[in-house]
Amino acid sequence: MELTRLRGFQDLLGPDAAAVSLIEQRARAIMQRYAVDEIRLPLLEREGLYKRSTGETSDIVEKQMYSFADRDEAHTMIALRPEGTPGVVRAYVEAGLDRSDPEQRFFYTGPMFRRERPQKGRYRQHYQFGVEIFGRADPACDAELLIMIDDLRRELGLSLETQINSLGCAQCRPAFRAALLEFGRAHLAELCEDCHARLERNPIRLLDCKIDTKLMESAPSSLDYLCEACRKHFDTVIDLIKAGGVPYAINPRLVRGLDYYTRTTFEVVSLSVGAQSTVVAGGRYDGLVESLGGAAVPGIGFAIGLDRMALALAASDGVPKPATAVALVALGSAALPTAMLLARDLRWQNLRAEVLAERGLKALMRRADKIGAHFAVIIGDNELSRNVVQLRDLKASTQREIPSGDLVKEILAALRDE
Repeated sequence: MELTRLRGFQDLLGPDAAAVSLIEQRARAIMQRYAVDEIRLPLLEREGLYKRSTGETSDIVEKQMYSFADRDEAHTMIALRPEGTPGVVRAYVEAGLDRSDPEQRFFYTGPMFRRERPQKGRYRQHYQFGVEIFGRADPACDAELLIMIDDLRRELGLSLETQINSLGCAQCRPAFRAALLEFGRAHLAELCEDCHARLERNPIRLLDCKIDTKLMESAPSSLDYLCEACRKHFDTVIDLIKAGGVPYAINPRLVRGLDYYTRTTFEVVSLSVGAQSTVVAGGRYDGLVESLGGAAVPGIGFAIGLDRMALALAASDGVPKPATAVALVALGSAALPTAMLLARDLRWQNLRAEVLAERGLKALMRRADKIGAHFAVIIGDNELSRNVVQLRDLKASTQREIPSGDLVKEILAALRDE
């Protein structure tokens, strides 16, 4: 049996893993500034959680979930989490926060699982960083989330565009739904098989179709059906993100593929990563907490596709290539303890250091060059007897002898002078 990774799954090695980690680290730092607390969620949930929240007609529920019967409870169907929002809402309600302290701000990070057709930027295991805010129905909260995302864009040096729409509320959306239903019936022969199945159950999903995109350009716009309150909410969000300097475009066809969204919905897209251009997506879901058994608490959130944002980062040459600052070359077993101790001192200064041993000097220097070391610190029997090291600057092609106790100070000074 050939032991290879499963179709649609990927290994993240070296620079790929570094890019995902960098985005996550920058996002975590922004969460601190915005007073958003972390929540850690299980990978497995009851399948019914996603059917009730995400929607029976969503692609996630219809086609993409990894679900199976629980061995211990044969009648319980469980699923690998395909998205983060329902699990956060479930945890929020289960902890009783919806009634005891409704206004909460959470972020989560980790893998999600969807049985999609694999392609670059779309994997069956993908990584998300998400934010959910509960207890705020005001447009300033929507704008704050969009500015938060733009802060991350700026920190990473990415060129991204925020596309935004409003889906209306329970008062005005029925008229929009009826208009889409009428449109779909009038163009029934032109709709794909999936849209035929969705039309009567959830016509708004027509706008999310990836096959009938050309036809949907002439479909009714949700913005034409907004009630006065929803129109005011949307206009205020636009005014606030404009004041915050967020690059945006209004996209009246944007609906997202999940049933729980209301009012503000948005995607942040990159023009440099090909077909899978959406790197962040989210919106308002004011009825979701109540639909899952909680109080009538409003909510809004987004999820960053870390894999896709990493592709955008790579396309912009924004992934830092970690360089080994120092290679400690131990010539013989007697030099190893000193090399290990010096390496530890360098690492305490947040320098990347690697101990090289068990080979001849030429082989060890080739290894130092291969790992991109800036300095090589050569320690042999002669150096040990005199408490010195040979400090070789591999970029400047210079070498000098220094006391071993001065190594950290000399390297830090050399790096500062560059």
